[in-house]
Amino acid sequence: MTTSSRIAVLTAVLLLATATATPALADDPPNSTSSSSPPPPIDANSPELMLPDGATLAPAKILDIKQVVEEQGGEQRREDTNVDVTFALQAEVLFGKDSAKLGPAATARIAAIAVEINKQNSSKVRVFGFTDNLGSYEHGLKLSKQRADAVQQELAKSLDPGKTFDIRGYSEDYPIADNSTEEGRTKNRRVEISFPRTSSGS
Repeated sequence: MTTSSRIAVLTAVLLLATATATPALADDPPNSTSSSSPPPPIDANSPELMLPDGATLAPAKILDIKQVVEEQGGEQRREDTNVDVTFALQAEVLFGKDSAKLGPAATARIAAIAVEINKQNSSKVRVFGFTDNLGSYEHGLKLSKQRADAVQQELAKSLDPGKTFDIRGYSEDYPIADNSTEEGRTKNRRVEISFPRTSSGS
């Protein structure tokens, strides 16, 4: 076969390949696996979809649903689940900068939470303090625990007798927002008060 014949055959093959190839659609993403075939039929009477003889379904279970309500600006946040209630108060609402001394606005907020604890008739209350990631971790541990202690002491003044407390300081652990922004750090500087939801409470 001459060189010109080889070129002619190669050209014909390339033209044939170009003509039979399906062009990609402009809207198809790379590695698209779109298919025009219909979904497979499902047989409702298939034995693979039925319980074996003697088997029973598990009892119905209520899923844990969380409801979150946050004040504009995030100064206070309330989380309700089927199990417990958690209030998160921003540190700036309760304390001065780098301080564990409660400010004037703190008393009313803490007293309102005490009303809810008494209403739920909860016997155990958790008070946890948190800081942002600025400063040393050790300083954050000390400050967050001091703030939790201060809130617990104020809270106890308005609670019915017989409550037990779990009080902890966690420093920068367990952030709820991005510590790389001041807005996030403000949310992370907080004290959380949580208590079990009881059947006698509303």
